[in-house]
Amino acid sequence: MTSYERVLRFALSKGIVFPSCEIYGEAPAGFWEYGPLGVRLRNRFIEAWRRELVRRDEMIEIDGSQIMTKRVFLASGHLESFADPITKCRGCGSIFRADKLIEEKTNISVPERLSDSEISMMLEDRGIRCTNCNGELSEVTRFNMMFKVSVGPSGDEAYLRPETCQSIFVDFLRIYKTTTNKLPLALCQIGKSFRNEISPRQSILRQREFYQAEIEVFFNPKKADEFDKFEQYKDYALMLQPLNEDKAVKVTPSEAVASGLISNRLIAYYLVLIQRFYERLGINRESVRLRQLDSEERAFYARESWDLEVKTSLGWLELVACNNRGDYDLTRHMEVSGQDLSVVDDGERIVPHVFELSMGVDRSLYLLLEHLYLTDSKRTILRLPYHLAPIQVAVFPLVDKGELTKLAERIYNDLKVDFDSFYDSRESIGRRYRKMDELGTPFCVTVDHQSLEDGTVTVRDRDTMSQIRVPASELKQRIQRLLEESWGRACDRGLGES
Repeated sequence: MTSYERVLRFALSKGIVFPSCEIYGEAPAGFWEYGPLGVRLRNRFIEAWRRELVRRDEMIEIDGSQIMTKRVFLASGHLESFADPITKCRGCGSIFRADKLIEEKTNISVPERLSDSEISMMLEDRGIRCTNCNGELSEVTRFNMMFKVSVGPSGDEAYLRPETCQSIFVDFLRIYKTTTNKLPLALCQIGKSFRNEISPRQSILRQREFYQAEIEVFFNPKKADEFDKFEQYKDYALMLQPLNEDKAVKVTPSEAVASGLISNRLIAYYLVLIQRFYERLGINRESVRLRQLDSEERAFYARESWDLEVKTSLGWLELVACNNRGDYDLTRHMEVSGQDLSVVDDGERIVPHVFELSMGVDRSLYLLLEHLYLTDSKRTILRLPYHLAPIQVAVFPLVDKGELTKLAERIYNDLKVDFDSFYDSRESIGRRYRKMDELGTPFCVTVDHQSLEDGTVTVRDRDTMSQIRVPASELKQRIQRLLEESWGRACDRGLGES
């Protein structure tokens, strides 16, 4: 069993994620549900994103509409160019995404800007045929992945957003005027996006409905090197993989900017923030890289691009697209809407440039499960940082009997409002501990006979399996302190010494 299969089996068996409409055989692929534990884990991840990126950097969060008018996507370029290459089997009619089919069969990466005719030539030259019936494949054409919807009785044309950032761009001027009135301004949003993928596979790694967390930093390009926040991280060890290099190397932001590898201090600072974020989630630095994209691989609007990728059993998995979008977005929305989105910065009227950090939330959750779901000779454990655990504390009576049960239930009822808690009185206490270890629960509180005598309970630590006695009256404060200490350890991991 591969690591991916093991993680997926675990996620399905515990109700973390599962296919949408799975009781209906005709349900389309690419739609997945989050169960109770999955929702809690996702919420913990979002809390970490807000704490370590949004609040720490004083970003401004918005929540835009999921359905937007046609002209938004005319301006963004999605209606014209948001399309993937497809090929159809002339025998059985199966449809494939052509570039991914080539990559699967040859391990050759197909550049994003390669023409349809060139991709067709690659299929022919390498003798690639239908994987279902070995039939001949057709010439490559394009399939637009936008979901079209009709609004109101007149059927006005609109679209489900394929990314969350467009509402940030069209809302920029209003937010700018009603908040800081200065640059740089970091706006962010977390929510669902929709892409009509050709052949979605690998569960939550490629879906048609998925969560994104996007940050768009609006800045004056003339002042991108006049960025005071840069100083605090100038010696951080960035894991950069420049063009034409086969592996990442440690480079400080100061070195990267001085050499021209990264274009300015503002971009270097935000690359630090995003790498440090994953380190604070428990991902080893040596498993992370920021890979530079060349002109053929990056999006057409991007002047500079870095993909934050993490090593998995499936290879290097892209989690965050980091793009210097220039003034493309605001300029295009100005042209199509007829509205002026320029601002005055230090007496000069400019159209701000944008640096983007576009994060895949679902992929990030998969990454945590694969990296931190571990088995040793004694037990299986989901070794999440304590502050990310979907269940924070479990409460057990030593045995399900009389006063022990009543006291354990009272303690559970007292904790459940402040913490995501779990109560269980079945099976042996050892089995209950092991079950919580597998779900990543950091603390197990056990009510035993001594609890009835002196009002103390045992608190078991997931990682060390050590137990301490704590007065039940102090339990809330103790658990809260332990969770905060987990944040502190995460901060230590993200210090970034060279």
